[in-house]
Amino acid sequence: YFLLFIFELFRKSKHPFINIALTITGIIYVAVPFGLFLFIGANNGPDGMYHPQIALGFLYLLWASDTGAYLVGSKIGKHRLFERISPKKSWEGSIGGAAIALLTAFVISKFYMDLSLLDWMVVALIIVVTGTFGDLVESMLKRSLDIKDSGKIFPGHGGILDRFDGLLLAAPFVFFYLSFFERI
Repeated sequence: YFLLFIFELFRKSKHPFINIALTITGIIYVAVPFGLFLFIGANNGPDGMYHPQIALGFLYLLWASDTGAYLVGSKIGKHRLFERISPKKSWEGSIGGAAIALLTAFVISKFYMDLSLLDWMVVALIIVVTGTFGDLVESMLKRSLDIKDSGKIFPGHGGILDRFDGLLLAAPFVFFYLSFFERI
């Protein structure tokens, strides 16, 4: 981390502060959420063994929310959620994503009993709200740089960052909820 400052000495850039700030922001934006997600995934059960159910449930809820929002929004979405940033996202899609995520939380609670039904429902709602904001933030960042896709690894999917944008904002909030109520 502190090597960034030394490297910047040798770059001879006219804007070292901006370079350092952008690098640190990128590290925080990506590394902290993934680190917290690892803590969620490292939940040990009473037997001291690794139990991946909460991390897997998190991903299922995120994917269910995204998929439900896309399917419902593309079929009946009329009222734009945040047109300036993401012209195709709609309130109807967000509500559909929430409904699918809550249904998924109900199903998950029957198989992954590390959390109660109520906890899975709360986690689903946190993921729906913060995951949507994560997607919007990532769209805002791409628009500010005039970039359509954040990479070409997944052609037609907006890049690799689009696969994780919801996780980047949702993971810290889910982690703090689960930690505050001593679920992990």
